[in-house]
Amino acid sequence: MAEHLTPLDAGFLGVEDSDHNVSMATGTLAVLDGPVPDHASLQATLAERLRGCPRFGQRLVRHALDLSAPEWVDDPHFDLAHHIGRVAAPAPGRDAELHAVVADVMSWRLDRNRPLWEIWVISGLSGDRWALLMKVHHCIADGTAAAHMLTGLSDNGFAPVASHAATAQAPHHRPVLDLNPAHWLHNLRGVVELATGLLQQSTSSLNGPITSRRRYSAARVPLGDIEQVCRVFDVTVNDVVLAALTESYRDFMIRRGQVPQPDSLRTLVPVSTSSANTPGNLDSRGSLLLPRLPIEESNPVKRLLAVRSRLAQAKAGGQRHAGRAIMSAAGLLPVAWSAWAARLLGQVHQRGVVALATNVPGPSEPLQIMGCDVVAVLPVPPIAMQLRTGVAVLSYAGDLFVGVLADFEFAAVDELTRGLEAAVARLVARSKRRKPLRDWHGLALVHSA
Repeated sequence: MAEHLTPLDAGFLGVEDSDHNVSMATGTLAVLDGPVPDHASLQATLAERLRGCPRFGQRLVRHALDLSAPEWVDDPHFDLAHHIGRVAAPAPGRDAELHAVVADVMSWRLDRNRPLWEIWVISGLSGDRWALLMKVHHCIADGTAAAHMLTGLSDNGFAPVASHAATAQAPHHRPVLDLNPAHWLHNLRGVVELATGLLQQSTSSLNGPITSRRRYSAARVPLGDIEQVCRVFDVTVNDVVLAALTESYRDFMIRRGQVPQPDSLRTLVPVSTSSANTPGNLDSRGSLLLPRLPIEESNPVKRLLAVRSRLAQAKAGGQRHAGRAIMSAAGLLPVAWSAWAARLLGQVHQRGVVALATNVPGPSEPLQIMGCDVVAVLPVPPIAMQLRTGVAVLSYAGDLFVGVLADFEFAAVDELTRGLEAAVARLVARSKRRKPLRDWHGLALVHSA
């Protein structure tokens, strides 16, 4: 039986259609110790490990006027060589040069006439390192699934994650809308909050039009440090990351002589409403929050607690349920309508939202690929709709990695990630002066904000 994209996933194609500078690909970068394997061995290994993923050999066929959803079909001309690229980072091959390669690769769109993915082998790195960059269109996999797909290519084995990522999907069940009037009134309030945030005009220099080029940077924070802050201040991983991100944006503005205003930093935060006990479920069950982050607050601890409070208010005010209702409604629309809506949304000149911030639970145990230790796994989010910076958080083997993809005109991307690391360090220092508010028995990155 033919498989079709859901209207929501087809919307990601519509967002691309609305702006030729937008690429809706998401990426996962694995940095490895050791020499780069020879091309023939690497290609043979990838071919073997991709064999259990039918989606990697399929392309999308779109129908005239979007009268039917795009359909997955086997590509009769599939050639793995078209999807595996090799590139050498410029000397001296440090993180800055690696990040520049990532930015270049993520700046161009995937070829819709072929299966919508690429793997890039990056050589020339200092310290006897090399890297694999997996680039996948968002209509195939979100950041979480993309990270699991990369995990599946490791020596640890693909079987545990195959059903979660690129294998053929189970039959799609159309969403059912909640018709309870009380719930609709609550959701309506949330819809108004989301719409107001999108349409609100901001004087911040942090947003603006997107060009065709990108910049990339990444931060690395020990998960134990985050756990220390969470335990002492009774907050979540996402609270800490958003508070640190807020401080970094604040410092960016102050250094440029700008006054951080209370409404100048709204960040779109995708959250999951699916059960943590169903990791193999491809139903994204997504929702959205649009919190107003406390960029005006100068005290790190007060800022952290304000982030916790405002995220709670956004959920209680109906934003989370409203976002879920909007996505459910999108799934009920005819494909032509949802495609039109996505293209229209992509053309909205919104100036109220500054960034996209999402999190991805990654592998908790160290991985190997062809006998090489994976020393870092970095997320690479897409950007669109004049959101000039996308921020993704991924946990891997005891560390938290924060990847920031930005438009090329936002030149301070390294400044943003270094500021985030410094902000976490300040919170850790503050936490060591206080007693924990409650006991914690381990911490894991979760989907919900």
